[in-house]
Amino acid sequence: MRWHRPRALHPAVPALQAQLHAGQLDRRAFLRTITLLGVRASVAYAMAGLLPTRTGMAQAQSKGNMGGNLRCSMRVKPMPDPAIFDWGEKSNQARHILEYLTITGRDNITRPYLAESWEVSADLKVWTFKLRQGVRWSNGDILNADDVVYNFTRWLDPRIGSSNLGLFDAMVSTSDTGRKEKDGQPILSKSLTTGAVEKIDEATVRLHLNRPVLAIPENLYHYPCAIVHRRFDDMGADFSKHPIGTGAYRLQTFVVGEKCVLTKRPASEYWGPEAYLESITYVDHGDDPAAHLAALASRQVDMVHEVGVESLPTIARLPHVVVQEVITSQTGVARMQVTQKPFDDLRVRQAVQLCVDQRRLLDLAHRGKGEPAEHHHVAASQPDYAPLPPLRQDHARARQLLAEAGYPNGLTLSLALGAADTWHVTLVQAFKEMCAPAGITLQLNVMPGPSYWEVWDKVPFGFTGWTHRPLGVMTLELGYRSGVPWNESKYANPAFDHALDLAAATLDVQERRKHMASVQRILQHDAVIAQPFWRSIFSATTRQVQGYATHPSLYHHFNGVWLG
Repeated sequence: MRWHRPRALHPAVPALQAQLHAGQLDRRAFLRTITLLGVRASVAYAMAGLLPTRTGMAQAQSKGNMGGNLRCSMRVKPMPDPAIFDWGEKSNQARHILEYLTITGRDNITRPYLAESWEVSADLKVWTFKLRQGVRWSNGDILNADDVVYNFTRWLDPRIGSSNLGLFDAMVSTSDTGRKEKDGQPILSKSLTTGAVEKIDEATVRLHLNRPVLAIPENLYHYPCAIVHRRFDDMGADFSKHPIGTGAYRLQTFVVGEKCVLTKRPASEYWGPEAYLESITYVDHGDDPAAHLAALASRQVDMVHEVGVESLPTIARLPHVVVQEVITSQTGVARMQVTQKPFDDLRVRQAVQLCVDQRRLLDLAHRGKGEPAEHHHVAASQPDYAPLPPLRQDHARARQLLAEAGYPNGLTLSLALGAADTWHVTLVQAFKEMCAPAGITLQLNVMPGPSYWEVWDKVPFGFTGWTHRPLGVMTLELGYRSGVPWNESKYANPAFDHALDLAAATLDVQERRKHMASVQRILQHDAVIAQPFWRSIFSATTRQVQGYATHPSLYHHFNGVWLG
């Protein structure tokens, strides 16, 4: 066992501990904050007077059985470049081959992974990550700092188009391209700030931020942050063709739309505890949820990646199946592109929002399994959420706003969405009925799932599903900050960006919530989205599957799973 040099605590930790003991800070916020500051989770739980909870990470379990093939029903999607992954399923296929610098568990605590530890300066602007020693890529190379520098440089290259460009905005500089939008506004480009990522030695990487950010370790478990080999581009920049990784498994078979088979690397080659399963097989049963359930019911598979809420009554009748429910910040938003008519008029967007009855939509479309949302994409279950005054449906005010915007006789809008998720279709049909009393005729353009994702960031009005993030700031950085790749609404508000900067930089939990209240109010007022609810998610396994716990993001990590 290697001896670890005791590291000095971040100067904010004693104050946070005092706030916890004084009852000014709850344990959840305390644990999350001090682990982000580099305190190991086991120490953090001890400081809080708690025992560590199950995290869903790979952990040795003496009762686990070695061997077997876990079969999971899930869509098998293309996976050429992890930096631009846009579906969780893609990352699940790759997750057992590629790994991350950090890992955020089901308890919302972020722990070291490929990074053995990290330290952060008092001002939250300099982050130093120490890599694990002896981690080998499946081609025999040693993981080193060059790999990490290469990945950051690539993520923040605007030519790649990675969503990480928004998530690590504090490491980015903005420049004028010399080109202009149709309205005459300059087109700006974001790229890695010179010197923002530094190799200290073969096992140490330092990040230099333009402004303070607390959530850097959490951001590193964003699913497009999988660490690829430093020669990824030299090998053709297609992971499915050159699947070199540091994980416990190798890619054996891969056919898009059919099957993805992973087989275990020899234990002597893998840095972590030996995985139990000999192989993992993802089987694609198409878009029809009934096909996935039929495979589970007939024992053709051992688990289903996600069970739709509409299927719960059916699956409850299967005695050999266990269903897991997790409260999440998964959601869907009816987002309006603020650069396109009629949504360039704030009054139109606010009128659309005023038609929404969140609680009613939750009951109709998701059997009440979740919580109503508030049009600002921050969930009450996220630790940075700030309570705002309750919303209410108001058709009279919506009609007034439309009249003021020049639509006294009402307005016809077309809403695009994909048909892959049944609850999406049920929800927008109910939303259509809610819009009618305000004089809004909502035409639904229901597309096959793949067709919608070809235009999801182009249509003026679209309904898009968003996965869980442990922190509200993360979603806002990805989807609403000016000029980032996943900003599908084309929203650009300097006041919002500034408020987001302050929230991301503030250590004191109470002060951070004050900044988040400002962030949420701005986004809610600017009516960028009509957001119905936050939804619980469900996965199902046979009783033979042991050691599996559903992650709020539906991330799979099967190293500690076995078949009983």
